[in-house]
This record gives sequence, C-alpha cells and structure tokens, in this order.
Amino acid sequence: MANKIPRVPVREQDPKVRATNFEEVCYGYNVEEATLEASRCLNCKNPRCVAACPVNIRIPDFIHQVVEGNFAAAAAVISEDSSLPSVCGRVCPQESQCEGSCILGIKSEPVAVGKLERFVGDWKLEHGAPVQNADKMPAPDIKRNGHKVAVIGSGPSGLACASDLARMGYEVKIFEALHKVGGVLVYGIPEFRLPKEKIVAREVEAVKKLGVEIETDVIVGRTVTIDELMNEEGYEAVFIGSGAGLPRFMGIPGENLNGVVSANEFLTRTNLMKAYDTHYDTPIYVGQRVVVVGGGNVAMDAVRTAKRLGAEATIVYRRSEKELPARVEEVHHAKEEGIEFRMLTNPTSIIGDEKGWVVGISCVEMELGEPDESGRRSPIEKAGSDFEIPCDVVIMALGTSPNPLLKMTTEGLETNRKGCLVADEKGATTREGIFAGGDAVTGAATVILAMGAGRKAAKSIDEYIRQKKH
Repeated sequence: MANKIPRVPVREQDPKVRATNFEEVCYGYNVEEATLEASRCLNCKNPRCVAACPVNIRIPDFIHQVVEGNFAAAAAVISEDSSLPSVCGRVCPQESQCEGSCILGIKSEPVAVGKLERFVGDWKLEHGAPVQNADKMPAPDIKRNGHKVAVIGSGPSGLACASDLARMGYEVKIFEALHKVGGVLVYGIPEFRLPKEKIVAREVEAVKKLGVEIETDVIVGRTVTIDELMNEEGYEAVFIGSGAGLPRFMGIPGENLNGVVSANEFLTRTNLMKAYDTHYDTPIYVGQRVVVVGGGNVAMDAVRTAKRLGAEATIVYRRSEKELPARVEEVHHAKEEGIEFRMLTNPTSIIGDEKGWVVGISCVEMELGEPDESGRRSPIEKAGSDFEIPCDVVIMALGTSPNPLLKMTTEGLETNRKGCLVADEKGATTREGIFAGGDAVTGAATVILAMGAGRKAAKSIDEYIRQKKH
C-alpha cells in the first residue's frame, strides 16, 4: 500500500552551519526521492488537496506524472494553474492548504506536495521545458491582438497577470518601481529561503520570453500617472499589483530611536541591496543583540537574517506559540538555528541612551483571554509584570499596508479603512478599466493568493476589452 510508505524527508543544511550563511536551507528532492514521495499519493477520486489550493492546481495529476517519470508532463499540468512553481513550492503555506487537507495526514503524514511542486518547477527551469499551458501555443507563435495592457508591479500578482495576458495575445508592459524585478520575491524573502538568481530571475526570464516588456525604476503616481498611461500611452486597461510595502509600527515611546527599523527596510537592505555580501556597500546595523517584534513569516525572515549577520536574535510575540501565524517549518528552522522565542510578551516602550541609540526594550507579560474575531485568543496584560530585554536593535514586523500613492494620484480609485484598494471578486476596482489584486487589495498575504488574484484579473481584463470592442 502506498500510504504505508513513510514521508520522504528532505535534505537540509546543518543548522549550525546555515545560521552563518545565506545559502538555501532546504536542498529539495532528487529524482529518486521525488518519485518515492510521489508514490505515496492515493490519487483520490475527490481530491481535497485541489479544493484547498488557492489556484486549484490538479495536484494528483501532476504527482501521477512524477511517479511515471514524465517530469515535462508534470510541469505542463502545474503551468495550467500556476506561473511560479519553483517559488510557490518553496514559500507557500502548504500545511494549511493542500497538505493540510491531504487524507493521508489524518493517520499519517500528508504527501509533501510543496516539495514535489518545487522539484517539478526546478526540473523545468533546468531542462528548459516549454513555458506555456499545455493547451496553448508556444510563446513564439502567439499572435498579438493589437491591445495594450499595463501592469503596475512585478511581484507574484503582476507577473502572473502579465504572463496570462501575454499568452492571450496582449501587448503587456510591467512597470516596476525598484531597480530589480520580482517585487516581494526579491526584496522581502531572504536568499536562504528563495534564491534570487537561481530561481526568481529565471522565473522572470520565462515571463519575458512570452513577450512581456518590463521597465524598472518607474514609480507610477510620480514618474507617470495611471491616467497618463491610459489617456496618452494607449493602454486600454491597467492591473495594479503593487503589493503592500508600507510598514506598521506600534506607536509606543522610543520608536524614533536609532536602531529601530521596520522588517521591510531591514529585509530590503539585506535581500535586494545585498547588505550581507561584503562586495556591496549597503549599510546595515545589527549590533550584538536584536529583538524582532512579531510572529509571522516576515518576523521569522527578519530574526533569522539578523542571526546570520552575527547578532543574538530574539522573537517577542504577545500570544503563545500555538497562535504564531508563521509557517510551522519556519518556526522549526528558527529554533534549530538558535533563535530565542519570548512568547506572551508585549513591548510597551523602547529604551534609548543619551545619544539616542537603542539599549533595550521594556515589555509586559501577557496571558490569553477569549478568542477575538480572528479566532485567536486575545492577549491580556498581566499587572505588575514589567521587565526589560537589553538589545541594540529593534525590528518591527507587524504587517504592512499598500502605499497610498496610487489612490492619491488616481481619481475614482477607492480604498478601504486599511488603505487597501477596493476590488470585486474579479479584480475590478471602482474605476473603469483599472483592475487590482494581491497584497494591494488584501494587505500582506501569501505568494499563491497574490498569483491567483493576478490570473483571475487577467481573465477579467480580457473580458473587459473584448466587450469594449463590440
């Protein structure tokens, strides 16, 4: 019986070694390991994993092709629904999606869907399998339909939307604010989780091969406005996939001290601007002791990065470990690497010296009360539990919201109270011809959800332009 085979473990760097470098932690499966793990799949008649996937990848079908050794066919199956398999296989929260719904997981361990997706995606990049849907024409044979669409942002939602539109025959141009393409994939997720040149750059090249043009260093709303793109440059529709890059802070005393940074800035300096590499001049300060406030994946990325830069690194989180929103794998890896976790702890102020530099953080102990609207138990402050943690740097990893620039410079574009763009289930915003998806609409979320929103918007844009023609 296939389900009697234990889950094939994935090879990883030794924790003590990897805590000192920025090389990828997980080595992934080789052919033999992937084939054996794929053989565990029961090929259910009603696969719950497919329903649990935000983009509904036909998981049993691609896994079956892996068992048969047809890796190109497996890549074709995935590409029907996912533009970025090598990325999603690495960073998606599979334990709460496909793997969390796997029937094998009830009594045993679920099939390692994410690791198998990564294997297939990497195989495709290595072997140059065609980058198109199984039922579409190869990229060089795509006939252009004479219609132009602009995409703002080159993150997961923008890349996915642009890819699909290009396959449909549209002339697509991506406008990226930064000097590198990839959005959060290049500035937010560390090299040790997602290699930039080996994976992200090659996925971007696959998008370019479809005929998508990408222009960097363009801040839409400043360099050029959406109205100018539509009225003067001839774009019939615009997709906004500009992400959520505006960091949140706690609003406590001491947040303006030297040594207090957002996780967004800290990670951008290390990931995009290569502060960890001695060949680059990017300044970054970690001191000897770093405290990261937060419990999500960004907090784990920041604290593990600080550790690799030579600091003693600590997570401070106001709930218990059970409520940590970060992926279980990321928490596990952080603990292996020597990260200290201070649970049920909430900062009240940041302490500075006479020169304005951080020397510590004041906290209180918390206890859990009743669940709030998110379903997590609300933390309540314990009276008289004040204490201090000495540190040189405090990194705030409390979530992000979209930059308000596009709303400020585009009439008729509405946002909600959190600053996120208002869009319907098809991605249409409150302004005709403008569509949006990903973190710009939802606030900070996952790569797979952003990618799914981009693909959904591409269909809506196609429908919109077709209707305009008639």
